[in-house]
Amino acid sequence: MTVVRTVLGDIDAAEMGITYSHEHLIIDGGRPVELFPDFLLNDVDAAVEELASVTALGLRTVVDAMPCDAGRNVLKLAEISRRAGVHIIAPTGLHHERYYDSLHWSRVASADEIADLLSADIDQGIDERDYGGPLVRRTPHRAGVIKVAGSLNRLSGLEEKVFEAAASAHNRTGCPILTHCEEGTAGTIQTDLLVSHGVDAGSVALSHVDKVVDRGYHRELFDRGVFVEYDQAFRWPKENHTLKLLEWAAEDGHLNQVVLGLDAARRGYWRVHGGSPGMTYLLDHFIGAMTERGLDTEVQRRLFVTNPALMYSFSQS
Repeated sequence: MTVVRTVLGDIDAAEMGITYSHEHLIIDGGRPVELFPDFLLNDVDAAVEELASVTALGLRTVVDAMPCDAGRNVLKLAEISRRAGVHIIAPTGLHHERYYDSLHWSRVASADEIADLLSADIDQGIDERDYGGPLVRRTPHRAGVIKVAGSLNRLSGLEEKVFEAAASAHNRTGCPILTHCEEGTAGTIQTDLLVSHGVDAGSVALSHVDKVVDRGYHRELFDRGVFVEYDQAFRWPKENHTLKLLEWAAEDGHLNQVVLGLDAARRGYWRVHGGSPGMTYLLDHFIGAMTERGLDTEVQRRLFVTNPALMYSFSQS
């Protein structure tokens, strides 16, 4: 069995079904919400209601992408999973450094010490207190993805340390890695650092890279063997460049390296809060647009089912 680790336990990758590969179901306060109040997504009832319409369209798995000490709440994710009837992959890792204050433990901990914490989330159970410190109380809910983040066009010194820690945790556990690419940039830099520390590129997905509409850049990413996670589809004001990138990937023979998400990390994106487009967008509007562009049901199954099952499986040691 190829294992995918969900918040309620390990499943066969074949059970994932239709998957949203980068979402934020819970952001339970913290510095991200202090900086951006619209990020507050702390209501389990609201999340279950928002998911109901999209599970009716076939959604079966959601990858949550809010890592340590940035609003993660694994107990709420587990409750949503039970009540909504969806598999949820919960994260460990660290987000962009702007989401942590100047005295945060990540700034003084070594790469090995950070790797110890990430590995414990994966192997033992995510800390109930979200590594807010100083006490740790492990839950039975384990992390199934390592989320880390880089800066615009580069990795800072702190981010390099965090990426090294992520690589170490991956090498110990086999857990896949999902990265944040600021404005879609630095995907090659992030990949090269992870690979240089022993990570198989096929266990890495680079988020938000469809913000960069440059065919050459995407070819460089594909050539490195990583997955790309496109999540800008509903954000384009006119021409949908995510569709264009999918067409290019199809022409270049790289659709087997693409996964899709919404990254709908704001109340203003959820219909339950009066926002738009709602979490159904990918499985109603966008699938229709894909079909019109010749990206048929076979392609759609690859992007929503086949590729996520490969990307989010634990590597075998």
